[in-house]
Amino acid sequence: MAYDRGSAGDQRRAPANEPDWLTLGQAAKFLGVAQSTMRKWSDQGRVPAFYTPGGHRRYRRRDLDAFLERSGPGGREGGPMVLIVDDDTRLREYVRVNLELEGYTVREASSAEEGLAALDEIPPALILLDVMMPEVDGWEMLRRVQERHGVGSIPVIMFSGKVDERSLAEAANRGAQAFVGKPFDPQQLIESTKQLLPV
Repeated sequence: MAYDRGSAGDQRRAPANEPDWLTLGQAAKFLGVAQSTMRKWSDQGRVPAFYTPGGHRRYRRRDLDAFLERSGPGGREGGPMVLIVDDDTRLREYVRVNLELEGYTVREASSAEEGLAALDEIPPALILLDVMMPEVDGWEMLRRVQERHGVGSIPVIMFSGKVDERSLAEAANRGAQAFVGKPFDPQQLIESTKQLLPV
């Protein structure tokens, strides 16, 4: 990847040996995102980046802490909160990164139980819920959400790459606001989110 070191006037040189400075990989791990996401956020100015003489990015730990305060749970600058519940780590990350770039605050859960625990902490404005999950599936989680919070109080978009379109009617009957099915496209999930919950 080519670095354009002349694009921003405030790009300062990072000190060579300070424990308070993190590499791109360390910063990405610190925030729990992919390195490509970290680069994108740097390019957009969401996270300040500094550059070594060799053109490598370095991040100040206090800048990352400030970013987490702004965008994490309870952060003041985040957009509407979306909870994505799916056992597929890659899909969760893809959807989260794209929604965050659109201005949403996103929380992830890898199971229905984890999702229900997250709901009790901070109720989201919208839930993206996978139908096919081990142990407790999406239909059962939907039922429990409605039991705890009331039908329709938290909009839910159901999705699955393994369930046929007959589930569309079932999702509507069970109180879900939308269903994204075969052929499953994660981008469709993102577009449905933007329609149901504009930033």
